[in-house]
Amino acid sequence: MTLPTRAIGPFQVSAVSLGCMNLNHAYGAFPPEDEAIRLLNRALDLGVTMLDTAALYGDGENERLVGKAVMHRRSEFTLASKCVLGLFDGKRGLDGRPEAITGTLEGALQRLGTDHIDLYYLHRLDAKVPIEDSIGALVRAKEAGKIGAIGISEMSAATLRRAHAVHPIAAIQNEYSPAVRNVEIGVLAACRELGTTLVAFSPVVRGLLAGAIRTAAYAEGDVRHIMPRFVEPQLSENLKLVDAFDRIAAEAGLAPAQLAIGWVLAQDATIVALPGTKSIAHLEEDVATLTTPVPQEAIDAVTALFPFNAMSGPRYAAFAQAQVDTETLPDEELA
Repeated sequence: MTLPTRAIGPFQVSAVSLGCMNLNHAYGAFPPEDEAIRLLNRALDLGVTMLDTAALYGDGENERLVGKAVMHRRSEFTLASKCVLGLFDGKRGLDGRPEAITGTLEGALQRLGTDHIDLYYLHRLDAKVPIEDSIGALVRAKEAGKIGAIGISEMSAATLRRAHAVHPIAAIQNEYSPAVRNVEIGVLAACRELGTTLVAFSPVVRGLLAGAIRTAAYAEGDVRHIMPRFVEPQLSENLKLVDAFDRIAAEAGLAPAQLAIGWVLAQDATIVALPGTKSIAHLEEDVATLTTPVPQEAIDAVTALFPFNAMSGPRYAAFAQAQVDTETLPDEELA
C-alpha cells in the first residue's frame, strides 16, 4: 500500500509513521515479542515507511526488537533512532559529549543489526555540552557513512538554529497535539525558515485523545503515573475536555485518534505525525487517517477547544521537564 508522504531531508516518509517506544518502554504491560514483531511488520504492510526508535527505549531492547523484526525488510522503510538520553547506572540521564554519542551510535548499530541509520537524533539537549559539539559528532558519523540525516528532539527554535548553523537539521521531533501546542511559539516558524521537518510525537496525547484513558489505573511501570496531567485531581479536569473532543470526533464520523492526528497534519503540510501503539487495530486506525477525510469544521472546533494552557497540570514531572529545551507557553504550569 502507498500512503501520502512528506519529506524529511532526502527521504519521503509516510505522513503517519510509527514510534516504536510503546512496545517495550514507558507505558507498561508490554506485548509479547511475537506480537510486537507482528505489529512492526503490519505497519510496513500498511505502507508506513518510517520506524522510530531510540537507545533509551528499554535500555536498547527496542532497537534490538526493531532489528530482529524488520531488518530483513530494510529497503522498505526509513530507520530513525536517537542518542544522548539514556540509562546510566540504571538512572535516566543525559550525555551529549561527542565520545558518548559515538559510543551510543556504535551500540545502536549492533543492536539494530545494520551499518547505517537513516535519521539519527540528539534525543535531548545536554546543557553541559555545547550543541555545536554534539552536532559535530553526528556530522563525523555522517561523513563515516554510519548515519544519513541529522535530527534533534525536544528542543527550542533557538537551539534548532544553532544546530542548523553547524549542519542542516532534517527533522526536529517535538511533542505536538491539539493539547500540547508549544511548538507554535517558535519551532514551527523556524522549521519553515530552515526547511526542517517537524516530527510530531504523542499526537494523541499519550492515549488521552485516543479513547484510551478514563481513570489513572495504569499498568505497573507506566510513566503516566508520574505525569501530572494524567493523575488526579488534574485528570478529571482534563477528561472534561476529552469528552468534548470525543463529541467533535463522533459528529465528524472519526475515531478520536484520527481527529487528533488529522488536526496535527492539518497544521502544516510538512509535519509528520508519529503515533505509537501496542495494538494492531489501533495502528490500522491511525494509518487510516491518511485516507479518511477530516472536515475543516472539526479541525477548527478542536483548535477552539484547546487554547494554549487548556490542560490542567504540567506536561512533565520535574525531573523530565529539566531535561527538555522546548519553549514554554506564557503562564504555562511547570512542575
